[in-house]
Amino acid sequence: MSAYTDADVPAQEGKCFIVTGANAGIGFETAKVLAGKGARVLLGCRDTAKADAAIAQIRAATPGANIVHLPLDLGDLASVRAAAAIASTEPRVDALVNNAGVMFPPLTRTAQGFEQQWGVNHLGPFALTALLLPKLAETQGSRVIVTSSLAHQRGNIAWDDLNAEKGYNRTQRYSDSKLANMLHFAELNRRLQAAGSPVMAIGCHPGVAATELMRHGGVFQVFMPVVGLLLNTAAMGAWPALQAATAPDAKPGGYYGPRGWREMKGPSAEASRTQQAQDPALARKLWDVSVEMTGIDPALAPA
Repeated sequence: MSAYTDADVPAQEGKCFIVTGANAGIGFETAKVLAGKGARVLLGCRDTAKADAAIAQIRAATPGANIVHLPLDLGDLASVRAAAAIASTEPRVDALVNNAGVMFPPLTRTAQGFEQQWGVNHLGPFALTALLLPKLAETQGSRVIVTSSLAHQRGNIAWDDLNAEKGYNRTQRYSDSKLANMLHFAELNRRLQAAGSPVMAIGCHPGVAATELMRHGGVFQVFMPVVGLLLNTAAMGAWPALQAATAPDAKPGGYYGPRGWREMKGPSAEASRTQQAQDPALARKLWDVSVEMTGIDPALAPA
């Protein structure tokens, strides 16, 4: 489908989705739509109070919604392991929607000492995905969704300084983490297909939307409410993730985003990606580095 919105999401009764960062913004809107379509939704969030508030809002819109909090801090691999263990006790998991992320924070480090944007935006989702693959593989047609950004176009991963010990440019580090997201889902899908897995990996990006992600955006944050009126709302920004997670014709290894001007706004459709984001050698390098840094191996041979 070339113009996907929340109105196109089919019934999801009997299915189970995990949505990270689902207490606000695009993650919240994604979870809200899925719950409204009858799915069981696990909200992967750090803050219990915020998760409970999000659950209350969703249940106000959809009384009796089957939605629960999954404690998850992507900046702590111990938390990622614990969340994966809990989620793996579900009868089934149809899709993992890797939505949570951080954007433009001052130099901060994760529990394991990684630069925060690299750790939360890439390493955490890489680890969570790897740990949940056995559970996902129990359901034919299950999906891993990885959320990237238009910012991936400016990515240029500092392979010799992944932990920002030599320097830190917060906007460049964000772009680098989003390029990593692109390389991750593409390489993951190649390896899953080569292994004959029933799981497929798909990427998406929300265009430009006014969300809490911009809380470290400085001057950009001031103008985001206006940008939200002119471009995407958080609800609209969720459409590409919903297409990737639910569209019957979503392609393995596909990439979805807004079809409007410069892919900033509008219904979801197939999106564009840079040549660097499609480089198999770079993706294999990232895979090996990610396994080394997290200590978590998805156990999928190169395609």
